[in-house]
Amino acid sequence: MKRRRRKVRIRTTKVGRIVIIVIFAAILGILSWDFFRDSFHKPVVEEPEEEVKEPEQYIARVFMVGDSLIHWGVYNDAKQPDGSYDFKPMLQYIKPISSKYDIVYYNQETVLGGTSLGLSSYPRFNSPQEVGDAFLDAGFNTVSLATNHTMDMGENGVLRSVEYWKQFPNVAASGQWSSEEERTASISKIYEVNNIKYAFISYTIWNNGLRTPYGKEYLNNEYSDEKAAADIALVRDKVDFVIVAMHWGTEYSFRVDYKQEEIANYLSSLGVDLIIGAHPHVIQTVEYINEGKTFVVYSLGNFISDQDDIDNFTGLAFEVTLKKYIDVDDTVTNTIVDPKAELVYTATVKRGGVNHDFRVIPYPQLNDSQLRNYLTYYEKYKEIVNERYPNLTWGLTWE
Repeated sequence: MKRRRRKVRIRTTKVGRIVIIVIFAAILGILSWDFFRDSFHKPVVEEPEEEVKEPEQYIARVFMVGDSLIHWGVYNDAKQPDGSYDFKPMLQYIKPISSKYDIVYYNQETVLGGTSLGLSSYPRFNSPQEVGDAFLDAGFNTVSLATNHTMDMGENGVLRSVEYWKQFPNVAASGQWSSEEERTASISKIYEVNNIKYAFISYTIWNNGLRTPYGKEYLNNEYSDEKAAADIALVRDKVDFVIVAMHWGTEYSFRVDYKQEEIANYLSSLGVDLIIGAHPHVIQTVEYINEGKTFVVYSLGNFISDQDDIDNFTGLAFEVTLKKYIDVDDTVTNTIVDPKAELVYTATVKRGGVNHDFRVIPYPQLNDSQLRNYLTYYEKYKEIVNERYPNLTWGLTWE
């Protein structure tokens, strides 16, 4: 006979149910606390923000003046009782301006062969090397040496000049060398300031009939289209800017001649950005050419001389800014902007019919005792400079 299983029914009291609920709640609370505790203490990992690249911009300001044409009157005025020469006082009004720029240029018209070769004036110049000392003291760090007077003292004069400039390896001195190897190294040299790379080359189209010796053309860098093309090809793709100093033009003419225009356009086609002109001994106009790709200063005129004529005593002090702009896509755009001009005047005091106390002074600092009717001359020369660039700003950044 089968036994019937008896179902056992467990009856819970009200108190028991409460106990069970409390236990269940406690277990749930413990589990919840562990979960929230872990969540609370777990470090929050933030997604990194995507880096936003900003454009970059770099600038270098260029200051330039014209010819250092050292006649007898200039170096005689600089002579000291001990037989040395001090030209620094002649630049005392310029130094506070020139020393504040990044690239500071002048044209050393006469060869710095030094006193050991015997000093001389027109027509075959040889100048004290202390001339260079004064320009270096005033902050000049870029000098053109290829001129129509480079060979005035022959090979020996050039070699003495080169020896002098070699003492200052950070100075961009171009146009005279002592070997073809030195010439190539100089042409290929890359200078850098404010993250801007540039090259500097100096040429002359004149030599006063004093041709450099055959096989030693490195002594004076005479221009040819072929030479310029080869030289510029060495550096064009390695730098942001190519600067060329040209000794060209017609002496004592305010007008730009056809040869200057021809060479300027050719150099622009090779990728030259800035052309700085010398030789006329008077100022000429300035302009952008080739759709703004190249800026040309056709002639800065004399900076210091003893030619004793207001046109020759007046020179141009000029400023441009080299701007390098790197876009967010790494596209680099290099431009020459903000051209600014000022006139300078070589003031002297005449004693015994000879000029003394040479001082180069910006026109805004002149008075009628130094140059009678100087404001009239100021307007005359401004008009010449503005001829091809009428919107030119007058007044330099650091004045």
